[in-house]
Amino acid sequence: MSKIFKILRKILVGAFLIYGYNVLAQPLNLPIPLNFFTIGYVAIFGVTGLISLIIVLIYAF
Repeated sequence: MSKIFKILRKILVGAFLIYGYNVLAQPLNLPIPLNFFTIGYVAIFGVTGLISLIIVLIYAF
């Protein structure tokens, strides 16, 4: 049961990290889509995953 709560906590933290980034990056017009793939990626890799998504977003556009 505790493993399920750890996984859910990582998913929630990942979603809040992406949402917080999107709020702060709104004036720069560089939002990261909030979907299952990006939330899962950030849940697995944490803040470094968010940074890598930002870098990919900057280079792709």
